Amino acid sequence: MSDEQIASREREVDLLFGPQHPGVSGNFNITVTVEGETIRHIEMNLGFLHRGFEKMLENVGYLQGFPFVCRMNVMDPDPNEQVYAMAIEELAGIEVPPRAHYIRSLILEMSRLSTHLLWLNGMAGAMGFYTINHWAMLARDEILDMFSQIAGARVYHIYILPGGVRRDVPEGFAGKMTAFLDDFEKTLHDFDAVMFNNRVFRKRTDGVGILTREDALRWGVTGANLRATGIARDVRVEEPYAAYAELDFEIPTRTECDSYARSMVVRAEVDQSVSIIRQVLKKIPAGSAWNRTPNPFKWRIPRGEAYARVESGRGELGMYAVSDGSNKLRRLSYRGPSLPHGLVVLPKLLVGMSVPDIAHMASSLNISVPEIDR
Repeated sequence: MSDEQIASREREVDLLFGPQHPGVSGNFNITVTVEGETIRHIEMNLGFLHRGFEKMLENVGYLQGFPFVCRMNVMDPDPNEQVYAMAIEELAGIEVPPRAHYIRSLILEMSRLSTHLLWLNGMAGAMGFYTINHWAMLARDEILDMFSQIAGARVYHIYILPGGVRRDVPEGFAGKMTAFLDDFEKTLHDFDAVMFNNRVFRKRTDGVGILTREDALRWGVTGANLRATGIARDVRVEEPYAAYAELDFEIPTRTECDSYARSMVVRAEVDQSVSIIRQVLKKIPAGSAWNRTPNPFKWRIPRGEAYARVESGRGELGMYAVSDGSNKLRRLSYRGPSLPHGLVVLPKLLVGMSVPDIAHMASSLNISVPEIDR
């Protein structure tokens, strides 16, 4: 090293964010090299949450895998159940009744609302908007109560199964859900007034963390992070699943490519989810909610391979499954959107920023660590 490089290195300090820092989205560590307040280098350190889900799923029966897949993303578990069920259904040639497709769409959009509210909680907390922080968690808690009425559980539902869903929605649920949405939509105006239209929020996010369209495509970015670059990509539209082909909704996009654009795309998606849920409650057909499957302890699926994908709250979620004709999968590989967002995009965007930007940048990319440490 030259004398100038040595002098520069002597001015730098390594700071540790995580794995339990309140400004980091989950159990991972960021080693930040700073010179004054300016970030010079980022090193991502994972493995604090590793649980080997993919390998465990290769050693249990098909239905026994559902308690595992929903834990790959604690904040948005239902898309994991959906994509796993779709892969098994493709391998086994199982048909899903129309009513079950609608119920699945209902569950998936409830999960999207829940995870976006948790994102709002983190984004607001990172900037000191603690009133929004509490409002978002209250609304999410009410959604979890709705999940409890349907599935009997608040967080891990194990509700979407091959052939449909575990049981039909309870009587009177549509009225309760509609009442919640009516109240929730009134609260959204308060969210806008206190945070999204707040000049402090705009100043902290406008022009910050720019992710260009070219870089987003090159690095495998999906979901709201990609749509914030002006690209209207959504698996629900490109390859409709569940009942999405029969529902009307828009794909929110922005063109600013910054943290503000990513935040506003998520905010607009909340409105779309509310609209989709209302449509499902009005259009849901009568009939069975599940097609019977074989005895789970004796169920053997023919040899083959399948790839299923869905649009989770964070982006494209894919699952590749291989059957060898036995009573369990031969191979399973999982594609979570948080891996490129957390391991590729975040370190590149943070260089040159200041220390106070770390928390809200990690939040703006909406990273779920279990999707990486799986």
